[in-house]
Amino acid sequence: MDGFEIDDDLVRSLVSEQHPDLAGLDLRAVDGGWDNQLWRLGDELAVRMPRTERAPSLLRKEHRWLPALAPRLPLPVPTPIRIGEPSARFPRPWTVAAWVPGDPADRAPIHDGRAADTLAAFLGALHTAAPADAPVSADRGVPLATLTDGFARMLKEVVSGGAAVDVQDHVRDLWDDALAAPDWQGPPVWVHGDLHPANVVVSHGILSGVIDFGDMCAGDPAVDLAAAWVLLPAGAAARFFDAYATADEAMIRRARGLAAAKSLFLMLMGRAGDRGLPGGKPSWGPAGRAALDRVLASA
Repeated sequence: MDGFEIDDDLVRSLVSEQHPDLAGLDLRAVDGGWDNQLWRLGDELAVRMPRTERAPSLLRKEHRWLPALAPRLPLPVPTPIRIGEPSARFPRPWTVAAWVPGDPADRAPIHDGRAADTLAAFLGALHTAAPADAPVSADRGVPLATLTDGFARMLKEVVSGGAAVDVQDHVRDLWDDALAAPDWQGPPVWVHGDLHPANVVVSHGILSGVIDFGDMCAGDPAVDLAAAWVLLPAGAAARFFDAYATADEAMIRRARGLAAAKSLFLMLMGRAGDRGLPGGKPSWGPAGRAALDRVLASA
């Protein structure tokens, strides 16, 4: 951002200047991240440094809302603990948050079906009515009609690259069915907004934490219920919806369409990674295709 190189020396100096009581902790860079670069600070903390234009506002949002939500959530989340203020060394806010132990699911997929119960309990606790001043999003938790053009572009791009050619009609039919389902009629609820394999962590094959709440907002919970196919192993979606208990047929149809859309996104990011393009994530491609196969098998 603005030509600033974010490296170990910069992060260490910022911590020392603004939070000197943490300066003696070990600092270790961590691979991954999209909007933010991540460092582990000691055993229990993480430093998150923004590297995209939208990242500072996402960090501010997490710092504002996540500490109030975290105590009622049954899985560890990266609760912000300190805020780093813009300075001459780095002109953007940054945060110190709780470290969530585990391996990202794009590298260590969930394989234990009990994760369906864990995910259902987490989302049941999260999906409560949001206050009137809660953040909203233009593309998370919104009516599917607003996302149709984007879905069509992603499907065309995936197919033009040689992937999903064999199932493109099935994918399109699944989206059309989701689009025909009634929109969410309830009050806007808190949603994570971006549940995919790189945004959850796994221990011993089961879901053990949820990270990256930058897209949290108020809206339709179907955006999170898509995780039944995007995250869970084959055959676990039915167990998830039984445990979640409050999803009606329309919500499940919307969630299925959103799962297909997220799968396509993951496949495109994986392709970009294979080509060495900026922002590409090679490990996301296989995760996206596996998710697409799961959601198609359920339709």
